[in-house]
Amino acid sequence: MKKLYPSAQAALQGVVADGQLLAVGGFGLCGIPEALIDALVASGVKNLTVASNNAGVDGFGLGKLLETRQIRKMISSYVGENKEFERQYLAGELELEFTPQGTLAEKLRAGGAGIPAFFTKTGVGTIVAEGKELREFDGETYVMERSLVPDVSLVKAHRADKSGNLQFRLTARNFNPAAATAGKVCIVEVEEIVEVGEIAPDDIHLPGIYVHRIVHNPHPEKRIEKRTLTEKKGA
Repeated sequence: MKKLYPSAQAALQGVVADGQLLAVGGFGLCGIPEALIDALVASGVKNLTVASNNAGVDGFGLGKLLETRQIRKMISSYVGENKEFERQYLAGELELEFTPQGTLAEKLRAGGAGIPAFFTKTGVGTIVAEGKELREFDGETYVMERSLVPDVSLVKAHRADKSGNLQFRLTARNFNPAAATAGKVCIVEVEEIVEVGEIAPDDIHLPGIYVHRIVHNPHPEKRIEKRTLTEKKGA
């Protein structure tokens, strides 16, 4: 099965559509599928629900999709550095399902493992638990959380072989493996593509069975989210 596509636009063609649930890997601007996000903007699909730790920053990453109003709802754990995200939410223009970070990671992991729901103590006694089933285990109260099974997952990896076996780089691994396994269709953007067998079995972080389409982006921008500069003494 040929998994390598000539462009991000080609990889999305026939897969993304209005009203879908998407999972997008990354944490802040670390490990985000930049080319795939740009292609999603260009596709014009709308009314999307996006599960991602956050929505990038203003004008970059998922922030671009907020500016074009293609996202109807975010399932996120952090608003943080994105002023447009905050503005749209407070103005009632964007739905937000605020989800504790660990719970969001488990929603994706469980979805990929075929587990429809799970119980956690996180959020009990807060608005996170409102309207959800509560149950006691060993004298402690837990809240039931439904797993996420996105229509499409957009993922960033460092290296892939032509069968789709993936290697992630350092902290860019973050939400990407869980997002990849959860999606019904997984599209991966990578910086390097090698022949099958060039990645040692012990170095494969995600088997190619989860990967449906691959896009080569050898020179992503990798923008820094926030710089902190310290003046050198004696300068």
